[in-house]
Amino acid sequence: MTVEQDPRPYPFSEPDRLELDPAYARLRSDGELARVQCPYGSPALLATRYEDVKLVLGDRRFSRARAVAGDQPAHTPIGPGPEAIVAMDPPEHTRLRRVVAKAFTMRRIEQLRPRVERIIEDLLDDMEKQGSPADLVTRFARPQPALVIFEMLGVPFEDREQLQEWAETTLTATGDRYTLDDVLGALGSLRAYVAGLLEQRRREPADDLLSVLVTARDEEDRLTEKEMLDLAVGVLVTGYETTSDQISNFVYLLLTRPDKLRELREDPGLLPRAVDEMLRYVPLLRATSFPRVATEDVRLSAGLVRAGEAVLPAMMSANRDEAVFDSPDELDFHREDNPHLGFGHGPHRCLGAQLATMELQIALGALLRRFPRLRLAVPAEEVPWRVVTLQRAPRELMIEW
Repeated sequence: MTVEQDPRPYPFSEPDRLELDPAYARLRSDGELARVQCPYGSPALLATRYEDVKLVLGDRRFSRARAVAGDQPAHTPIGPGPEAIVAMDPPEHTRLRRVVAKAFTMRRIEQLRPRVERIIEDLLDDMEKQGSPADLVTRFARPQPALVIFEMLGVPFEDREQLQEWAETTLTATGDRYTLDDVLGALGSLRAYVAGLLEQRRREPADDLLSVLVTARDEEDRLTEKEMLDLAVGVLVTGYETTSDQISNFVYLLLTRPDKLRELREDPGLLPRAVDEMLRYVPLLRATSFPRVATEDVRLSAGLVRAGEAVLPAMMSANRDEAVFDSPDELDFHREDNPHLGFGHGPHRCLGAQLATMELQIALGALLRRFPRLRLAVPAEEVPWRVVTLQRAPRELMIEW
């Protein structure tokens, strides 16, 4: 068990579609707690083993708030402020999470199922009418989760394209495409837009999540004005970006793995387990973000983390840990024991995990049912990928049926 002294650049390499950099496997095998340097901020330690990643995510000795307060390692020029829910520790984090948690209970998600199914069928109807070939990203993967979360929040769907442009700019991973002024401008525009909607709800309350936030602020005094705005912006951006990208990633994965596509066609009952397995297998992030800072010395299996050191928990590496998953580099739709960390772990585990899982299952099931001859319209190596955002996903996914 060792800790490297000289930081190595991180990410280790430019992402190659859905391939995971082999450096993660070497670090897990060698028992190294790598010291890495992200494009911004100070160096950090990189946890790659499942037991270490889970501990960093769930143990209160590792603080998100301390990371944000310092020169945190980051992949974007600006990160969340200290009043953002993703930057808080309990009990402050717990207080904010409770405000929105009622919108994401299992009972509420199941009530949404008929509406999600209708949205998906309507989008597939429109795509089929437009004819083959079609871009799955623009015709289906991006609008579907946006329609769901926009309805939950009470955001006009006709503003989707502008909102997605602002959101994508704020999630830029490098300065190759956007300047810092571009990123700050997009974030400012997004926040101003959402602030306007919140003011509208003050005048005209509705049955949506924005109204819930306004009530929590104005009538219950459970939120500050900035916390209310941060929560609304956070739910809006994270509520559809991840699910949208995973729909595209999962379809690409299935269409480039004919044996796996055939398995699902022959046994649709495998779909829930297949979605779970793809959540484990697909490395959604280009590189690990959201560091934690140790508040005291903590020993991990791969080395000692001293008080004050920042740690990046690599969930994509943990999901390929040989100590936890049999044949982890294989895509196995029959995997029974699958405690993946695709939605995180601990206090910051994704609040919308149940909603995202339901959307992914319904979306993939409907695609396979409606288009039994679904296939890529271009060779797999010609599919263009986004290269500057934090998450991996095809920029365009041309399909035909």
